Amino acid sequence: MQLPNPLKTPPLLQKIQWVADPVSFMENAAQQYPDIFTAEVIGFGETVVFVNHPQAIKEIFTNDRKKFLFVGKVNRIFEPLAGEYSLLMLNGERHKRRRKLTMPSFHGDRMRAYGSLISNLTEQVFSQLPLNQPFLARTAMQEISLQIILQAVFGLHKGGRYDKIKRLMALLLDLFSSPFTSSFLFFPFLQQDLGAWSPWGWFLRQRQQIYELLYAEIAQRREEPNPDRIDILSLLMLARDEAGNPMTDRELRDDLMTLMVAGHETVATAMAWGLYWIHHLPKVREKLLQELDSLGDSPDPMSIFQLPYLTAVCNETLRIYPIAMFAFPRIVQESCELLGHPLASGTLLVPSIYLAHQREDLYPQPQQFKPERFLEHEFSAYEFLPFGGGVRRCIGEALAVFEMKLVLAKVLSGYQLALAGKRPEHPQRRGFALAPANGVKMVVTGRHVREEPRVNMTTTSTSVF
Repeated sequence: MQLPNPLKTPPLLQKIQWVADPVSFMENAAQQYPDIFTAEVIGFGETVVFVNHPQAIKEIFTNDRKKFLFVGKVNRIFEPLAGEYSLLMLNGERHKRRRKLTMPSFHGDRMRAYGSLISNLTEQVFSQLPLNQPFLARTAMQEISLQIILQAVFGLHKGGRYDKIKRLMALLLDLFSSPFTSSFLFFPFLQQDLGAWSPWGWFLRQRQQIYELLYAEIAQRREEPNPDRIDILSLLMLARDEAGNPMTDRELRDDLMTLMVAGHETVATAMAWGLYWIHHLPKVREKLLQELDSLGDSPDPMSIFQLPYLTAVCNETLRIYPIAMFAFPRIVQESCELLGHPLASGTLLVPSIYLAHQREDLYPQPQQFKPERFLEHEFSAYEFLPFGGGVRRCIGEALAVFEMKLVLAKVLSGYQLALAGKRPEHPQRRGFALAPANGVKMVVTGRHVREEPRVNMTTTSTSVF
């Protein structure tokens, strides 16, 4: 059975282009075949059918337990970082059980408890930046995001284990900071342990040190249970399935690694892009400041979260360069048709989030940053899908959006920033995300700091999100 619209570029060249410059690869393919095409890429399987038409995406997302099934083995590029027991790697009943166990810990009503923490950590990082000296926004956002993960998700506090995990995770994730080093995730033959000085050998040893620290933390929590803790690790440890079974140490370890990788790098990248667009377009910044000023001093986190223009700015940031370029792949279970194209059983489908967000028929002038799109029109879950969809939709979406809004609001209301230089940013692969290639170089030109109370992460909260 002929696969739909195969690209004519030699397969090896397609694979190299996909790793080195995925944006150009997808855009060039979509110019030839706007809705669906077949490509030879690395990471999922040799031959992949990319789709970006909303109707096709809807059909995949609404039938992804039976007709279009996720199979963990096609997600193997994530395994070195996330682990084989990660929620990302599971399928079928195992995935359903784990997601049911995990989901309550990320429910919206838990998020508000982290509002003061997010604000305080943002203030701590930005208050240390010197005036009128260039800094990289992406580095600052990484520092904020990593600390939020360690405190809100892991429940750790500065000193000892916190400092060790923070240092090791920063080193580990930086290994995949460029398209070249990202290739280690895509080409299995590069994953050779040739000793501590080889790239993959170094990675494995750093990862093992993190594993040992996580196991030590989990063991200590099991020995000293505290039902008043509200960090996500504690909530996961309290969770029980229908048979009354808790998550195992390996399941907890791999889910913590997944949250670190997916919740730290991606959100930091999105926030850096947000700062770039807000300051690249003065009218956007002015309108956003007016909206934030309308809340007065020390606004409640929920008041910030509900601001319509801030929401539109964050949505447009996630649209133009989504933190995930594609949703999780699905495998066709029985021969069927999609957009009029016959598909054989076993065909691998990848919904392209980036291409869906660049469709001219959905988003006129898609490469222009226009937050007003989200004030003038409500997009469906198959047209705007920065966190994927169906049963594989990102479980940390609520925390990611909450963090993004509060951090951007805190920075804008407390500091005067400017872009350093006039060279526009462009996207570049950083692991699995599209990061600003130059890191968004900025300067702090002024500040207006407000003191806020510290939050105690060992107290309970009954706030409703």
